[in-house]
Amino acid sequence: MNTSTQRSRKIAVSASGLALCGLLAACSGNTAQDASGSASTQAQGEGAPVTIVNCGEDVTYDHAGSLMVNDSNILAAVYAAGAGDKVKAVTSVNKDKDVLVEKYGKIADRDELSDQAAGLEQIIAEAPDVYVAGWNYGMDDANGVNPESLASHGIGAYVLTESCRQSDGTKRGTVEPWQAVREDLNNLGTAFGDEETAKKVIEDQDSRLDKLKAAPQADTKPVAFVFDQGRDGVFTSGRFGGPEAIITAAGATNAAGDVDDTWTTVSWEKLASTSPDVFVFVDYPGQNLEEKIEMLKTNPVTKDLPAVKEERFVNLPYVMWTSGPLNIDAAELVRKALEGYNLVPASDIQAQFQLPASVAGQNYWNSK
Repeated sequence: MNTSTQRSRKIAVSASGLALCGLLAACSGNTAQDASGSASTQAQGEGAPVTIVNCGEDVTYDHAGSLMVNDSNILAAVYAAGAGDKVKAVTSVNKDKDVLVEKYGKIADRDELSDQAAGLEQIIAEAPDVYVAGWNYGMDDANGVNPESLASHGIGAYVLTESCRQSDGTKRGTVEPWQAVREDLNNLGTAFGDEETAKKVIEDQDSRLDKLKAAPQADTKPVAFVFDQGRDGVFTSGRFGGPEAIITAAGATNAAGDVDDTWTTVSWEKLASTSPDVFVFVDYPGQNLEEKIEMLKTNPVTKDLPAVKEERFVNLPYVMWTSGPLNIDAAELVRKALEGYNLVPASDIQAQFQLPASVAGQNYWNSK
C-alpha cells in the first residue's frame, strides 16, 4: 500500500444502472452464477454507500449498479469477484475472449465496444455508474480519462491496484503483485460484487501458491525474461508487475526484477546481459509470437543465447500475465513448462486451467 497519507475521495454516482443490473441478474443462467454473484451482490449496489481503499485513498461509491470495464485482466477480476452482472459495457477484451469464456463461461461471451480503451466522451455516453480500469489500462492523463475527470461527470472510478502510481507520479506499483490481486478481488467484491465469492477466489489462489512454494526448487533458479513486444528496445515487466509474481511462484527469477516499475522498456543489450534460461511471451495483437521469436533469432545480441538456440519459449495470453485472477493459472502453467525444459525439478503440481487451442506456441512447451 502507498505509504503516503490517504486522501478521501467520495464518488457520488447515479443509480441509473440499477434497473439494468436487475434485468441482467434475472437473465443470467447457472453457467455464470459464480461470475455474476448472488442476491447479496444486488443488495450491495442498492444499499448504503460502500467505502474501500483504492491506491491509498478512501473511495466511497453511493451507488454502483452498472460498470464499464476496460481490459481483459480487469474484466476477469470483475467476474471473479462476483460482479459480472453489473457489467454494462467493455472495451479492449476480445483479444482474450477465448480464455475468458473458457474460464468464466457464457457471461464472458460478449462483444466489446472497441478494441481500444474508450475516450472520455465515449465513457460519458455509456453513462456507467463506475468505470473500472487502471493507469495505462484505460486511464491516462494525456487522453483526459482519470478519476477526477470522471467524477466531474458523475461517474465513479476504480483503479487497478497493480497500476497505482508511486509517489513520483510516473512509475507504477505500490504493493507486491500477489497482494495487488488480493486487494482488487476484495475491493471489487465489497463494492460491486459478492464478498464471499471474492474471498473464495483469494483463498483458492493462496492455497495454490502454497503448493507452488512447497514444490522442489532448482539449486540455482532459472532466469526468465518477459518479452512483451520488441522494437528499438524490448517491453518487459519489472518487480511490481504480474509476471514477477508468476515467474517467482513458478520457481524462476524475473530477469527484470530489479526494475522498480510494473511494465517498462529495456535495451536489447540489457536483455542479453541477463542470460535468460527461458523466454516467456505476452500474447496479444500487434506483434505475433513468431515475429518475436524471429527478432530473437536474428538480433546479433540475442541470436546465440542458449534459450534462443534451444527454443525455450513459453507463450501465454495477455490476460494471464497482466494483474488479475488468472495469474495463478499462469504460474502453474509456467511451472510445468520449466519442468518440461528441465530447468526445475519435476513436481506433482498440476495446471488447473486448460489453454484454448487458439493460443499460439503451445508446441514449444506444452507437449514436453
